[in-house]
Amino acid sequence: MPEVSISDAEWQVMNVVWDDEPITSQEIIGQLEDRCAWAPATVRTMLHRLVKKQVLAYEADGNRYVYRARAKRKDCIKQASSSFLERVFAGARGQLLAHFISGSKLTSAEITQLRQLLDQQEKKR
Repeated sequence: MPEVSISDAEWQVMNVVWDDEPITSQEIIGQLEDRCAWAPATVRTMLHRLVKKQVLAYEADGNRYVYRARAKRKDCIKQASSSFLERVFAGARGQLLAHFISGSKLTSAEITQLRQLLDQQEKKR
């Protein structure tokens, strides 16, 4: 996937597509009208931008458009996470983790999961 920046609003559109694809523009508009109170023209503009960014694809089906993601959710998350890490923490992964952990109330299950991930990283060294 080419390096692409997806805005916060575009993430909302893509999450609808990822959850329900293939999905028509009218279905996307309906879901986002309920969640965000966006006008149909606003949603159509974002769909157009996402197609232009090559994150979304569409095909005509009679008088309606059916959308599918061209990019996988996990790839977009990885890209956005890397961008955030570089912009906000200058690439310092430890600082990012410390920031989120110190500012959160973690459940026992989350703490166990983090310990397991850290143990796996330790073994990779």
